[in-house]
Order: sequence, then C-alpha cells, then structure tokens
Amino acid sequence: MLVRTACLFPCIKSHHLYPLLAHSATQTFRGSLGRAAAAASRGLRSMEPLKAVQDPEIPTVKPPPHRPADSSDEVETAAPTHTAAETDKTLPEGLLPGETVVKEGKASILFPSANEVFYNPVQEFNRDLTCAVITEFARDVMAQRGVKVVVPGEKERVVVSLSEEANEAEVPMEQNNGAEEPAITATVGEKCERGLRVLEGLAASGLRSVRFALEVPGLQNVTANDFSTKAAALIARNAQYNGVSHLLQASCRDASMLMYEMRGKKERYDVIDLDPYGSPSVFLDAAVQAVSEGGLLCITCTDMAVMAGNSGETCYSKYGSVSVKAKYCHEMALRIILHSVDQRAAVYQRYIQPLLSVSVDFYIRVFVRVFTGQAKVKNSASKQALVYNCVGCGTFHLQRMGTRRVDGKHIKYSAAVGPPVGPECKHCGQRHQLGGPMWAGPIHDLAFVQKVLSAVSGNPSRFGTSKRIEGMLSMVTEELEDVPLYYSVGSLSSTMHCTTPPLLQFRSALLHAGYRVSLSHACQSAIKTDAPPAAIWDIMRCWEKLNPVKREKLSQTSPAFKILSTEPSLEACFTVREDANPQSRKRHLTRFQENPQAFWGPKARAKAGGGISADLQDKRKKCQNKRTNPITDLSQLKEFPCKRFKRGTCDHGDKCCYSHDLKKTNEEKME
Repeated sequence: MLVRTACLFPCIKSHHLYPLLAHSATQTFRGSLGRAAAAASRGLRSMEPLKAVQDPEIPTVKPPPHRPADSSDEVETAAPTHTAAETDKTLPEGLLPGETVVKEGKASILFPSANEVFYNPVQEFNRDLTCAVITEFARDVMAQRGVKVVVPGEKERVVVSLSEEANEAEVPMEQNNGAEEPAITATVGEKCERGLRVLEGLAASGLRSVRFALEVPGLQNVTANDFSTKAAALIARNAQYNGVSHLLQASCRDASMLMYEMRGKKERYDVIDLDPYGSPSVFLDAAVQAVSEGGLLCITCTDMAVMAGNSGETCYSKYGSVSVKAKYCHEMALRIILHSVDQRAAVYQRYIQPLLSVSVDFYIRVFVRVFTGQAKVKNSASKQALVYNCVGCGTFHLQRMGTRRVDGKHIKYSAAVGPPVGPECKHCGQRHQLGGPMWAGPIHDLAFVQKVLSAVSGNPSRFGTSKRIEGMLSMVTEELEDVPLYYSVGSLSSTMHCTTPPLLQFRSALLHAGYRVSLSHACQSAIKTDAPPAAIWDIMRCWEKLNPVKREKLSQTSPAFKILSTEPSLEACFTVREDANPQSRKRHLTRFQENPQAFWGPKARAKAGGGISADLQDKRKKCQNKRTNPITDLSQLKEFPCKRFKRGTCDHGDKCCYSHDLKKTNEEKME
C-alpha cells in the first residue's frame, strides 16, 4: 500500500504520512487492499474518538496560544533539529522536526512536511464555498428544529439585489412578521444536541472537517474519515490542536462501508461531503443511502477531462453517460454528475433537488438535497435528456427521455417523441454526435443561492475568497435556469470564419429579436438563450454582412459555406441595449478564477522513487510554453527531440532541425 500511494504523492519526506493525503487514491485501491486494511483498522469505529491508532511517536499537541482569526493562508515550518534538548528549545509546542502548520480560515492544520503538494491554495475557494453553503443549510434546517444559528461577524441579514433600481449592494431583509424567534441558539465551536451530523468521507488531514467545526454553527458532531491509519491519527491530532475534539471525531474506515452501515433512518448523516482525488462515482451509491431525509450531499469531481468529452467510454463506465467534446462541456459535466446521482437515488425511491452546481476550471462542485418519495421519482425520466451535437457548426438539440403531462389532478407519464433532428444538420449539412443522458432540469435553487450570496456579501471578512464567491454566485443568480447548455460567441465566429462580435452587441441582438439571454459562470464567452439555433445563425449572417468574409476562399463542403448560402430571415439590430450588460459585469465583480501563482493547477504525477525533479519548472517552460515564448531562432529547435526519428520515419539525417539524440531525451525523462 505504501508503494502505490507514494506513486501518487511526491516528496513525502516524513515516514509518518506516506499514505496520508492520498485520501481518494487510497480509496481507489481499496478493492485489492480492503481486507488487509480492514484488519488493521478493525479497532476503529466511525463515532469513536481515535485513540488507539495514534502513532506512539506522535505526541499530543496543544492549540497555539494566539491563533489569528482572519482567513489568510500562512505556513510555519519547524527547523530540523538533532537532539531532544535542542528540539525543546527551538520547536513550537507540539510540533515535530520538519513539521508544518498551514492556517486557512480559523483552522491550523499540522502537516508532516512543507511540500505544497499536500495543500493546494486554489482549493480554498472550494472549502470556503462549502462552509457558506452548509451554514445556510443549517440555518434553514435548525429553524425547523427550533434552534437559531449565530454566525460570528454577522450583524443583520441582508439580501443582495442585482436589479438596476438598486445601486446599493445590500438592502434590509424582510421583517419577521411578528414570529417569535427560537429560544435556543447555536454558535460555532459548540455542540448542539439538535444539530447536524456531518461526515467527511475522505478527510486526509481533516482540514475541511476542522473548518466545519470552527466556522459552521449548529453541529452535533463531525466525523472525519480516512482509509489510512496514519491519516486518521493526524486527524485526531489536528482536532486536538484546534480544540474541537468535542465535535470532531476521527474514523479509519472504508468510506463506502461506513456509509452503508449508516443507512438506517435514525443513523443517517445530515451532511455528507465527498472530495476524492479523481472520480467520486464509487461512493455515490452509498452516499445517497446514508444521507438523511432532506439532507445535503456535497460532491467534488476532479476528473474534468473525462466528463468534458476526452474519454466518452470512460465517462459512461463511471457515470452512465457519454460525454461530448463541445464548447459547453463544463456545464455538461455538471449535468452528467447530477444525472448520475439522480439515477442512483431513484433505485432507492429517492430523488434530488440541486441547490448549487459550479464548474471551476479543473473540478466541479455540486450541492444537492436528497428526499424520499415514489411519486416524485417518476418525474426523473422527464428531467433527463440526450443531446444531439453537430460536429460541423456546434448546434445542439435536446431529446427528453420522457414526458410528463398534467391534466387536473391526474399526471400521465409517457415516452418522449423524437428525434429532434434529421440525419444531417439543417444548418451546415454535417452529421450529429449523440451524448448523454444528462440532467436537463435546473442546476441551481435561486432562492437558496440568494441566501448564500446575502450571507457572504454581508460578512465579507468571514472568508478569504469572499469576493470570488460573491462574483460567481452573482452570475449564478443571473443565469437562465430553464435553458440547458450554452453557445460560445468565439466558437460561432470561428465556424463562419468571421470577426467575433462584441459580447454586448450579440446579447443586444438577441434581446432586440425578443429572446432571453444570459451569461454562464462556466465559460467567460458563453451565451445562454432560449433562441432557436436558426435565429442565432441569422444573427451571425447579419453580422457577416457588416463584416464580410472572403467567400471565395471557403470550401464548398465547409459549414461556413453552407450557412452563408442561406439568407437571414430576420434583420438583426446590434445597437447596444442597457439591459444587455448584466449587473455582475457592471459592478466589475470577480466572476472567474484568477490564477494565484504560476503552475497553480493539478500537480505533476509522482515518480516511483518519490520526489519531484528540481528542474521540473524548467522542463515545463521548455516543452509546454512554446506559444508563450515563440522560437525565433531555428537553431533552438535542436533542443527538442524529433518525433519522427523516435518512430523511425525521419529521413533527414543530420539536416533535421530537431534533435536525434535519444539518449539525452531518455535522460530527461528519467529525471
């Protein structure tokens, strides 16, 4: 088990945590290692404080005397020492040589080394958003249980208005209408007997669970589970270090087996958080059974490439849906995971209600509530759809899997009628790809999103990424909830080989034509509209008349030639309208992810021997930044290997402008 885990996580210099933060990677190999690990963790149970698994070499720790309350990221590293006497003099209390303390939000987490592979600052947005969503979920649920939650720093609840009439960001919320406030209050860090039961199935160091205990009010207990015994021991240390041992309990179990054992109605969790290293598909079946009635299920998927169309067959094997490589792939990825969760829930007569679904670069995050009801489960077929995507012009059409017709008190369900397209695309004459099924209903609950947005905007100092959360949620509230998928203005222009129309002018043309239009948080140049594809191409034809292309250079078989051969049936008006510019754009909110540092994304795969090459960044600049640093001198090409020579097909010999030194190439690969 140590060898396989070390292959995924480089530079693990401390022997205490070889399998530590490979929380999902360890789970991935649980099929072959489950029996051995189960025997090692037989003494641990999910609801018991973790004492027996603590490493005898790991001392108990005390929380720092002065922990900052802000949400900035800080790293403290203990200098290596050689003697016990020197250690007592130089190390902070409770820290081991080379150990690191990472501070995020109100949590201070111990790590065995300062290697940033184990802590990605970009994921702070994910954790901040999760804390905000669970807090608002707790506010609603606890109010039904007669408990009022109190959030630090929150004065008066506000509602953010993005309408043009309201220039202020905050307006007072509606009055309580004379209703009596609950006599019981719940604050952060205190155990509430009527509170929520939370499970983090793949906890690793326990950072997310510690933040729940310190920042989310109204909790009864938090179970931080990990398959690794060493990781579970560190979770217990971190709980003690942050003073939340009364709320947070460490567990060393297989996540799926733990959730399967808690399927009883009285044992289910109110909140289940799954953040694996890769796909969460193997945990979804257990999760939809272990979450309570009306409970919250939080899921992170980091296998965006699979869900975005790079491997349609792999996507089908994991999620039961075929992905399509198209411009709307990021939103389709959200709808694929919602479809997968809904399908698994329907088996147990349960259905989902999406609260918030966001796509953030290389991962997606969805928050759904799970309910039980046979009548509502019948609506599932009408909420799923196939997508027909034209390979030529990118036009798409949805085919619902079922229909639902209401006649008074009677509801009739039947199979859908289709297909919505012919053998060839009527716009460009190309063939169609078939993708899906996917979730075709709303992916957000706008009322709930508005509550989260109000709480974050009214208390911006609570999270380090408050501006980013406010910008994304503002865009979510502006999206058309009944319009699945979107078009890209740049993609439409590329198809016709014409200049790209300004975003405001294109939106204005759709509004002048009588259609609704919005942006999307998943793509900066996205256009969500209820206009049919014919109207969209008519607008592009009108734009081409103002900015003509050289039609003599177009191939007669190209989509552009076919589209431009038809005259537009409407006269587009490109005069910019005031309502074409959304409020989130007018207010210059931080709507899309800003790169905090160079090479901030997913880390490189570890080598078998462990460790990262010292010149890894240099190799990236050499091999991956060709467009950023264009080669002006042809002699520089000798630094790059010849692919044809490697395959044995290069016949240029010494005159080849690329390198034929395979020995040097192999040495670089071995580094």
